[in-house]
Amino acid sequence: MSESDLDKGRAMRRRLLGDAYVDGVAAKTYSDPLMKKFIDLAAETVFGVLWTRPGLDLKTRTLVTVISDASTGREAELAIHLRMARRQGWREEELAEAILHLLGYVGAPLVRDAMLVATRVFSELRAEGMTD
Repeated sequence: MSESDLDKGRAMRRRLLGDAYVDGVAAKTYSDPLMKKFIDLAAETVFGVLWTRPGLDLKTRTLVTVISDASTGREAELAIHLRMARRQGWREEELAEAILHLLGYVGAPLVRDAMLVATRVFSELRAEGMTD
């Protein structure tokens, strides 16, 4: 692993998700040595290389990621990336509309599942004090 990409990735992940979320998931999910290997590789490659590329701002990147997750039925990832998108300034209504727009392109079952995830995540974020 490139230490500079790993460091950049760790910093980017914290920027996108916030310290509290990153620390919480580190204690629960990534404390296992095998999962630590996963998150370090993801931090280096995904967050340290892809998320730091020029050409798109972070707000746009989060929307692309949300749409990708919703379109492929990646509900666990969608929950994470909706948090990122909200932290980058997307409003609940905008994200919901983007997901609803997929109805004609990926189908009602995927959109329904994505909307259920969004409803849950938005409720959690409001409980944590995040409002539009």
